[in-house]
Order: sequence, then C-alpha cells, then structure tokens
Amino acid sequence: MQKTTVATGKAAEDMACDYLSQQGLTLLSRNYHCPRGELDLVMQEADTIVFVEVRYRKHTQFGSGAETVTRAKQSRLITTALHYLQTHPKYNNRPSRFDVISICPQAQASAIDWIKDAFQS
Repeated sequence: MQKTTVATGKAAEDMACDYLSQQGLTLLSRNYHCPRGELDLVMQEADTIVFVEVRYRKHTQFGSGAETVTRAKQSRLITTALHYLQTHPKYNNRPSRFDVISICPQAQASAIDWIKDAFQS
C-alpha cells in the first residue's frame, strides 16, 4: 500500500527533526501556520532561531528537494517567519536563519542533505 502525500511529508519531517536533534538543535515549533504560509520546523541552535523547510523527493531525476525552494517560496517562508517572531517576542532579538533539509531515499536508508543558511546568495 502506498503512503499518502501527507503521511510521506510527516515522515520526512519526523526524520528531519530527529536528524537535527541529533546534531544538537532543539525543537521549538512544528507546522507553524499563519495566513501567508507554514513553517515545517522551528528549531534553536545555541542562540540562533532556525526556520527549517523540509523537502522530500522520491528521486533526484528532476533535481534535489532543495532546488524546489523557489524565490516565491522563500518569500512566503520569510513572511511566515516574521509572523512567528512577532507572535513569540522572546525570540525577537535573537539571530535567525533559514535552513533546508532535502531527503531522498536510497537503497539502505534515506540520504539527508542539510543546507544551512540556504537563502544566502
């Protein structure tokens, strides 16, 4: 039986959250919604607030998951992150960044590509 898209996305977010937790990050929020969009994961690394976009690709034939985060998607994520910071004032004065976790299944396990500060040009 095939997994639904929602179940696949949740599994990818679980995997990303577990991976980042193992790297020392702490989960602050998951699936934060506002009228302009959604943040998959909001985490903290030391004093930095990290907004994480999780992308899952069944295969990389048409590019990695990270390559699907367009300028329009980045703009929605930034707007949603600003909303998050406004509604959580204790994080307002902390540095923040946007990371992308790209997950692609491999023969034995899933490959996780963590791109820190992904929106820097």
